[in-house]
Amino acid sequence: MDSTMKKIIETSYLTADSAAYYRTILRYFYHQHERMRDFIAPEEILDYMRSIPAFADYQEDLLHQQLAQLVKWNNLIARQDMTNAKTIEEYKKKRFRYQCTPYTVEIERMIVNLEKIGDTFQGSLERSQFDRLYQALTSLQTELDNDLTKPAEEYMRIWEDVFRYFQTIRTSTADYIAYINSEQTDQRMQTEAFLVYKNQFTTYLRDFIVSLQKTSLQIQQLLSELAIENMKPFFQKLIEHRGAIPRLEDVSSSAADWQTEYEEYWSSLRQWFLGSVTQQSELDILQWQTNEMIRRMTRYVQRIGERQQHFRSRKKDYLQLSKWFADCHDQEEAHQLSAVVFGSMTIQHLQLEEATTENLHVDTWEEAPTEITIKPRTVRYREKTKPSAFISNEQKKKEQREQYLKERAQEKRLIEKYMNKGKITLSSLPKVEPFIRKVLLSWIGKSMANKDRMVKTDYGLQVKVILDSQKTITLRAEDGDLQMPDAAFIFDEMR
Repeated sequence: MDSTMKKIIETSYLTADSAAYYRTILRYFYHQHERMRDFIAPEEILDYMRSIPAFADYQEDLLHQQLAQLVKWNNLIARQDMTNAKTIEEYKKKRFRYQCTPYTVEIERMIVNLEKIGDTFQGSLERSQFDRLYQALTSLQTELDNDLTKPAEEYMRIWEDVFRYFQTIRTSTADYIAYINSEQTDQRMQTEAFLVYKNQFTTYLRDFIVSLQKTSLQIQQLLSELAIENMKPFFQKLIEHRGAIPRLEDVSSSAADWQTEYEEYWSSLRQWFLGSVTQQSELDILQWQTNEMIRRMTRYVQRIGERQQHFRSRKKDYLQLSKWFADCHDQEEAHQLSAVVFGSMTIQHLQLEEATTENLHVDTWEEAPTEITIKPRTVRYREKTKPSAFISNEQKKKEQREQYLKERAQEKRLIEKYMNKGKITLSSLPKVEPFIRKVLLSWIGKSMANKDRMVKTDYGLQVKVILDSQKTITLRAEDGDLQMPDAAFIFDEMR
């Protein structure tokens, strides 16, 4: 039976009727295991239980019953203690010392972590983890360049460092983004109390984005060079170290299974940073989510400011205005002040179709006036028109059509120049024109939308696009180089 379909009996103590007793006992075993004390005597457990006020009247018989039950559930391992037996009777009583099983240790460790998390996501955006991952990948590449001359144990340490940092990046960033996007955090951001933490949040996110953009490019460059084919000698060293560890039980996994496991782990790491032809990388998604968080915080701060401005009292402003008007010497001066404060009362607003200038710092009187013809506001008004001759554009259209066909024919000849027996392979191309690169990339993009990867070109040809995602090549053009998967274009008439 598949292991995922089996009942996990080791977790029975979490939902048993006496779960309070069982959980307290096993939590004590877990703490002692963390202090490197493996075997615990029943007398020690009894003293611990009675030291808790809720279990002050805990009985020894009940303790032995519950310890025996935990042994049945595979939470504890009982070992007979024969060192302290001073009489035959003590030996016959089968005094035991108990040790918690690995399952129990992992279950309690998980529960302790869950208790620390609480009801909200935690996580963080640690800039240093990307630097550490880059250093670990650099060490891995250095060892590959040196033909792997060190003991296999050193390579297992590098492998564990890489995926420890990668796992920290994945879990920490995902949890922190979930925390920011949670409903509780979203509600708190819309309160005025968020203004106190606004600068702290934006600085934290901005620094993370800057560090991420700086280091991620270096990591992507390394991973693009470390394809699975290049990593196979390193995987063999890991398998060698793993196989050298002595095990008493039968190991069902073979070297081929371990090879597949390492390749899948490495593929997931490259997928996270590099993505694929059909799927965006998680790194790009992380950058977009972080920028979106900054934009959302900015919007909340703006709304809070507008809300505060809306409810702000204008009493002092009105009193000051009243004082200015009261100090006016005559009505004419009051009219002038009113024009400055409130604007002209009888002004007619004109809307211009075209602005005279886009310079915000130019005064109005520095620009030439614009003449506007004002039409009468009457239904019967019609503009006077004069009949004019019809101008035929047939010759102009014909010239444009010939020019277009001429350009298409020239482009087709340019593409046929790179065809070899009805096929174009990117890895075999010399330096090409920017136009050729643009056309080939557009064919790849269009083929992704079709299951058969067929594309109909502007020249009436059917092209089948075949991508080799395992092989990375450099497509050289006159205006720059592009690293991408190798691809082959097979034309319909030659297939």
